[in-house]
Amino acid sequence: MSGERTVRAGAAVVDVTPPAGATMSGYAARLGPATGVHDPITVRAVCVEDTALVAVDVVGLHEDLCATVARRCPLPDEGVRIHATHTHSGPASVPGRLGGGVDAVWLAKLEDACVEAIAAAARRRVPVQVLAGYGAEVDVARNRRRTDGPVDHSLPVVRLVADDGASVAVVMSYACHPVVLGADNTLLSADYPGVVRRLVEARHPGCVALFLTGCAGDANTGHATSASVTQQASMSRTFAAAEQAGETLAAAVLDARLVAHAGPVRADRTTVDLDIADDPGVDGVDEWRRLAADPGTDPGLTALMRYWLDWSERIAGRGERRWPAPVGVLDWAGVRIVTLPGEPFAQIGLDIRAAVGQRAGPAAVTMVAGYTDGCPGYLPTSTEYAFGGYEVEEAHRYYGLRGPFDPGSAERLVEAATALARS
Repeated sequence: MSGERTVRAGAAVVDVTPPAGATMSGYAARLGPATGVHDPITVRAVCVEDTALVAVDVVGLHEDLCATVARRCPLPDEGVRIHATHTHSGPASVPGRLGGGVDAVWLAKLEDACVEAIAAAARRRVPVQVLAGYGAEVDVARNRRRTDGPVDHSLPVVRLVADDGASVAVVMSYACHPVVLGADNTLLSADYPGVVRRLVEARHPGCVALFLTGCAGDANTGHATSASVTQQASMSRTFAAAEQAGETLAAAVLDARLVAHAGPVRADRTTVDLDIADDPGVDGVDEWRRLAADPGTDPGLTALMRYWLDWSERIAGRGERRWPAPVGVLDWAGVRIVTLPGEPFAQIGLDIRAAVGQRAGPAAVTMVAGYTDGCPGYLPTSTEYAFGGYEVEEAHRYYGLRGPFDPGSAERLVEAATALARS
């Protein structure tokens, strides 16, 4: 979008923390509203030339809201990307998905805040040098589905440095679910990404740290998905544990060896129509009803079964059979930021980075972020369907889809993203 060697960049933060009493989203097992605030819920925007990257501390965003923000902001909408960090300790944010319960008034404020953050970042653009590289791979993420499953430990980092040496922004990405905090937590929080940002900003006063959650659909810090279908507390899922994970990642970000990149700033995007299958387990309705009615069932599981029953009445056998998936690439002076919707599995990020890096050379830096410009559900690789499990067989009910995405959907996104990045 700009062929000049001088790159201009700016950044801004807008606090969108709702008050206590807000409905939280991320766990069907969490029955009550937010009882307070542990750390702020924010909108963070970084503008590089006429592109913008926005990260919001929520579990997901609807594609319609993302498109509206892009149209309303002062930049060309083809260069605007709206990302959800996917914290499971944030306010409900996706109408009709992930438990619903969205406050329409707050959601309108969130939309305005995204526009405001982009506009403020654009106003603050100054000439910068683009420094980028990879932090040391840290052992924070685990494959939550199987011990021998793939994990993406890559930690790409971009630092935008003004002429006076001050950092305007630091952008980083890691592929791990922000679910250190469990369903028992009722304090609003950005989870471990908030810790990473706080520590990076402390090292670079005045900068805006922006964290992108990578392809984390099958990755967390080491617990099974079933561990979230309960309100029972866990010693491994506390604010202290989130602090420890954040400290580990922040140290690697701050020690990353970054090199200067130069070149134009460009943006491109495409849409891939993904087919939606029918639910493979809809014949389990009687068992869902039995569990929901049994007083001995764990309250978290009871809540989940009620979600499944509601889905069976409203959506099963109905709904769209196709979803248009937005795929985008931002090229910041040779640093490629690939954005995908939904919850892609870790292998997707590994495949895209490998394909793009082979062509771009050893100094190339490629970020691959999920949860961007819409969050309709999980995107497993084709080989994962044989293993079954929540992400493949059940999660579409919480997302309000008639069924999971067809096998091969993830590979189609890899193909589209790789073609865009290489071009």
